[in-house]
Amino acid sequence: MVTLKLKTPISEEEIRKIKIGDILYISGTAITARDEAHMRALEFHEEGKKVPVDFKENALYHCGPLVTKKNDKWEVVVAGPTTSIRMEILEYDFIEKFGPRVIIGKGGMGNNTAKAAKEFGAVYCDYTGGAAVLAAKAIEEVEKVEWLDLGMPEALWVLRVNEFGPLVVTIDSTGKNLHEDLTQEIEKRKSKILS
Repeated sequence: MVTLKLKTPISEEEIRKIKIGDILYISGTAITARDEAHMRALEFHEEGKKVPVDFKENALYHCGPLVTKKNDKWEVVVAGPTTSIRMEILEYDFIEKFGPRVIIGKGGMGNNTAKAAKEFGAVYCDYTGGAAVLAAKAIEEVEKVEWLDLGMPEALWVLRVNEFGPLVVTIDSTGKNLHEDLTQEIEKRKSKILS
């Protein structure tokens, strides 16, 4: 296990060196996207329309931030992660089409995400739930917002972050998935205990 400080854009070569259990701190661009933004982005791609933000080699954050406007400038109040498994059915296609390198959320993801991470060079990281204020402190600026018509939590917020973390890598680019491994281990132990 190592602690790494990465700056976007993040290359595939950098991502391929990262392993399960590593701790990351990200500086540069992180873009929020939840269910509705994932679906709209994939629809845009299908229809040949351009998505108004660039996820390529950046961090994708499963987050619905609380944001306020002061003097015509957006400020993030809290920015905790949302439960990532909701995006599982969309994440393979999203990673394939848009190329984010670091996906950040909470609660882990499944085989679709692990497969995409392996094929296209990405990692999934858990950020601590309940640390929304801490997350906001690492956000230096809201660079822009798109698709605000979806509502504040579902919009695409383009954030400039400085040492955003700690992020624990739970899926690496080999397709290893810590959450799946732990689930299997728990089932094995449970069977043993019950017998």
